[in-house]
Amino acid sequence: MEMRKIGLIGGMSFESSAVYYRLVNEAVRKRRGKLHSAEVLLHSVDFQGIVDLQRAGHWDDAALLLSDVARGLVAGGADCILICSNTMHIIADAVRASVDVPLINIIDETALRLKAAGSRKPLLLATRYTMEHGFYAERMKTHDIDLMVPDADGRTLTHNVIFDELCAGQVLNVSRSAVIGLVEKAKAEGADAVILGCTEICLLLDPAELPLPGFDSTAIHAEAAVEFSLGDRQ
Repeated sequence: MEMRKIGLIGGMSFESSAVYYRLVNEAVRKRRGKLHSAEVLLHSVDFQGIVDLQRAGHWDDAALLLSDVARGLVAGGADCILICSNTMHIIADAVRASVDVPLINIIDETALRLKAAGSRKPLLLATRYTMEHGFYAERMKTHDIDLMVPDADGRTLTHNVIFDELCAGQVLNVSRSAVIGLVEKAKAEGADAVILGCTEICLLLDPAELPLPGFDSTAIHAEAAVEFSLGDRQ
């Protein structure tokens, strides 16, 4: 079967977009063998402009921008769209409605993986927007999953590590220890898993080396894209 083209809306930040590109291509090479690689179209946006819209709460403007990007990818031949950012799934429905190809939703894909593992009360580690806005928790509830989030100090810590360090290419051991401490606290409070719910957190944390079972949303999302591309799903 000919591969379907994957359309990536990236640049949010480019640090994690590079991870997507590597994971997608590694998976295709593993599945197809030889020197096969993925059919990918990537539109990498200027992240600072997106950050400015996030801070101002101008989500409608962000939706217009990313919808335009999505339409451009489809015009270029993309058979599906991925928004390579958990936070920007705030506007995923608007982007999905703007194109006539599937949008592979990172929240749904992560929820399916959690359910398959029997996890129903995961800790979410993500940006402040993702942890506090409500869109992520509401979508998880449709899958019968109840999220936990860190307390106010823990949310501030996680958000700052993401934006001030990971998005800037800095991976610090002191921050890794601090965030793992949040996981340990959540475990004591009844969490049964942890979602790496920001596409940069995989740069800091290894999901296999946490006090709770870890679910890396970036890897899960990339794998779903490959399954679609190779025809394992419609």
